[in-house]
Amino acid sequence: MAGVKGLGHVVLRVRELERSESFYRDVLGMRVTARLGRRMSFLAAREGVSHEVALLALGPQAPGPDPQRVGLYHVAFQVDSLEELERFYARLQAMGVPVVGIGDHGISVGVYFLDPDGNEIEVFYELPPEEWPREGPLFAGRFPYPFPAGAEVRS
Repeated sequence: MAGVKGLGHVVLRVRELERSESFYRDVLGMRVTARLGRRMSFLAAREGVSHEVALLALGPQAPGPDPQRVGLYHVAFQVDSLEELERFYARLQAMGVPVVGIGDHGISVGVYFLDPDGNEIEVFYELPPEEWPREGPLFAGRFPYPFPAGAEVRS
């Protein structure tokens, strides 16, 4: 049976292309690989791929995501180590990006925040498979930083 190789890219609807492009570039460290006028922007974090995120501008009056509707919950980006996650978390705090959740899923640890249009983003570190729990609760209490006020714990 034929199967997929993996996730190639995600397209996010945004209000203002330049604002969102700046966020994904400055906060996540992605680079712009192409643009289609003022309507679409393509960004990548990895080398050798055309894009991993595409931003589609709808205009400033477009409604934001609705957490009570069926659809995308969040997009997750992976880092290579717990130390890299710690540096990213410190960067979010220094940039004033509010953290809305902390995830400790047993197999991974991550932080959740919103882009300028309310799309939820997770940045996470996944533990090596030999460290994955085989039973018991998923929340392992491994998040090594102070929890931000108002952040939700997600297991």
